[in-house]
Amino acid sequence: MENLDLQEQVVGAFEGLEDLTPIDDPILRNMTQGTWLGRMTNEYGSSFVFSQFADQCQMHSEKLQIPDRTIQRLKEFAAEERRHGILCGAVVQAFGGCASSPALQSDPFPLHEDTSPLEGILRNLLSICCLSETVAVALIAAEREDMPEGTLKELLTEIWSDECGHAHFGWRHLSKWLPNDNDIKRRLGDYLTIAFGHLEAHELSHLPLESNPPPEGAQYGLCSGIEARALFYATVEGIIVPNLEQYGIPAEWAWNNRCIG
Repeated sequence: MENLDLQEQVVGAFEGLEDLTPIDDPILRNMTQGTWLGRMTNEYGSSFVFSQFADQCQMHSEKLQIPDRTIQRLKEFAAEERRHGILCGAVVQAFGGCASSPALQSDPFPLHEDTSPLEGILRNLLSICCLSETVAVALIAAEREDMPEGTLKELLTEIWSDECGHAHFGWRHLSKWLPNDNDIKRRLGDYLTIAFGHLEAHELSHLPLESNPPPEGAQYGLCSGIEARALFYATVEGIIVPNLEQYGIPAEWAWNNRCIG
């Protein structure tokens, strides 16, 4: 497995990081490095997801009349996610770590060739933007809310702002692209049993219960695993599921019957 090495790219990536006060407590310093290193890998990996989603939309753009501007936005999202990874890596190195980690072994991007091009795109729109990015917006918002004003909060705010745009893209285009077809909506509900299960497994793997940073960890963007998990479930059950239900997609049934494990 090749490493994701961003050591050169992070130099000068965000003004002010070089002036941050070093963390003297070795435990807190290691927790901060580990948290931001995980974010670096996750964010940078998301760039490939958006890039391939753009390719999928491009492949069917003529048939589905997807504007070039829409495809370009997805490519911009991919660039934003790469920058997020670089920013997170810059934080790692600002606190004495190394912006290098084993690259994530991700599953092949699903083109959903078992269904129509429109349903395949809708599936990925739901999974990537309406589910994953909406959860990211909620979790990052909570992290930045607890941070004092300063360079780290400004950096996290840039990431959060971009994630808001990614989630908004998903919900806005769901309203544009979803046809008034009950069969399609039912089949999307069937797909969501898989997507919800994958989302839950992915998020919980990044929110370990044993993660319990000291109170001063909040200034470095660290969060309690228990509290973050509670927010994850509140976001899915209080925001994502009800909104999808408004579109006629049986999301509550899908969440209750999600594939676990």
